[in-house]
Formats: sequence, C-alpha cells, structure tokens
Amino acid sequence: PERNVISHNGVELDLARSVASANGKQVELTKNEMRILSLQIKHAGTIVSREAIMRDLWDSDAFVDDNTLTVNINRLRNTLEKIGVTGYLATHRGRGYSV
Repeated sequence: PERNVISHNGVELDLARSVASANGKQVELTKNEMRILSLQIKHAGTIVSREAIMRDLWDSDAFVDDNTLTVNINRLRNTLEKIGVTGYLATHRGRGYSV
C-alpha cells in the first residue's frame, strides 16, 4: 500500500494511519488533531487563519465556538509533546497558526 505521508521540520504525518512521528516515536492523532496538523503542514511557512481551520474541521459555516478551536489546538500541542515535539505550532494572535 502506498504510504500517504507528509512531513515538515522533523514531524512526519501518516495520513492513512492518522499517526504523527518524530524523534523515533509515534503517536496516534484524533480526527481533529489530524486535520489541523495536515492543514498546517500543507501550508507550512504561512499563517493559516482560524477561520480556515474551523472551516476545514467542521466543514460548515455553522457557528462553532471560537474556544473549541483553541481547545483542539492545545490538545494537538499536548499530543505532539508526547513524541518530544514542542513549540511546533506557533500562535499568531488574531490571525491564526503556523508551523
């Protein structure tokens, strides 16, 4: 089976298995963590707006509490820390996030 893997700055994301790996370790991601991380890696080097991330995650214009995204971003950060990745996701206040 072909491996559908994208990577950036030492973090590798296996899209088929929903697994992130770095430093010789790997961790399973939730659906939302996976979508946020893949979106960030695909747009590495640019700021991805909160709106774009929310659209990608919840696939609708239905109102989603802004705080829900923050919670998801923090969960993703905590998950990445389990494989020794810290400070990977940068927050740009009022604008969005980048890797």
